[in-house]
Amino acid sequence: MSNRKPKITRGGYDAVIFDMDGVVTKTAKLHAQAWKELFDEYLKKYSEGGTFEPFDSDAEYRKYVDGKPRYDGVKSFLASRGIEIRYGNADDSPDKETVCGLGNRKNRLFLKQLKSEGVEVYKSTIDLIGRLRKGGFKTAIVSSSKNCVNILGAADITGLFDAKMDGVDSESLDLMGKPDPDIFLEAARRLKVKPERSVVVEDAVSGVQAGSKGNFGLVIGVDRAHQEKALKEGGADLVVEDLSKIEMAAEIKDLPHALDSFEKIKGQIEGKEVVVFLDCDGTLTPIVSHPEDALLSEEMRKNAYQPGRSMPRNGNKWKRS
Repeated sequence: MSNRKPKITRGGYDAVIFDMDGVVTKTAKLHAQAWKELFDEYLKKYSEGGTFEPFDSDAEYRKYVDGKPRYDGVKSFLASRGIEIRYGNADDSPDKETVCGLGNRKNRLFLKQLKSEGVEVYKSTIDLIGRLRKGGFKTAIVSSSKNCVNILGAADITGLFDAKMDGVDSESLDLMGKPDPDIFLEAARRLKVKPERSVVVEDAVSGVQAGSKGNFGLVIGVDRAHQEKALKEGGADLVVEDLSKIEMAAEIKDLPHALDSFEKIKGQIEGKEVVVFLDCDGTLTPIVSHPEDALLSEEMRKNAYQPGRSMPRNGNKWKRS
């Protein structure tokens, strides 16, 4: 990864859309633990005394379930093990052997862990969101989880986002889950911004794939699990280990007017020697077609003169005596 800090500018983008688990909140670990408990219990029963191969909460979690809607994650992982079961219905009991039943059991396990361990956030992400909002960017939170509202509330960060798109919203709108871009595109629509003027921030490969497919202006991969290559191959324009690596570039139009901040400037320069550089054409002299015709008026000469300096005109060049 480059040591150069990438910058987000208001001239290039209007909004930043954040994935929740693993980018804003540290709930990805809780999800991985819940998936492992679910699948290990199921695989032991399925093997029936044969070879039991436990669920890999690192590699298999990232490859088959990370960032995907819950039922899609169940179906994807079981297929990787050559297991097929009925899909079932969303209201299936957590004890029922269907895709939906297993997914509902995983959710029960996750909520149990969430209650016992609470919600932690990535401070660097929260700091960046604060700076973005102060700089005039719109922000949105995106998650495949149906627990997004509860998690944001528990972490007390709901007010940091202008829009939310989660698993509940996706189901009600019949949207495709990641790696399809539907959920990100809907977030951009709710923010009233164009995808090409928006930034997607994701830690899951399926998420950066979605951002890339949606033709978003910039897709940032957050490498929490040492998968820089996979994130780049998935469509990330740049990959960082942490969002403290991202800077906001100040633009002239975003800076405060110097005269409005005169008292603040005065306090900062008190007791110091100050040098002020002024542009000539359009500032000291009227704008003219030919630079050699830019003449300093006598009135401006008197106003610009300071003791200890002489400013004879030499074309447009001024020198200190």
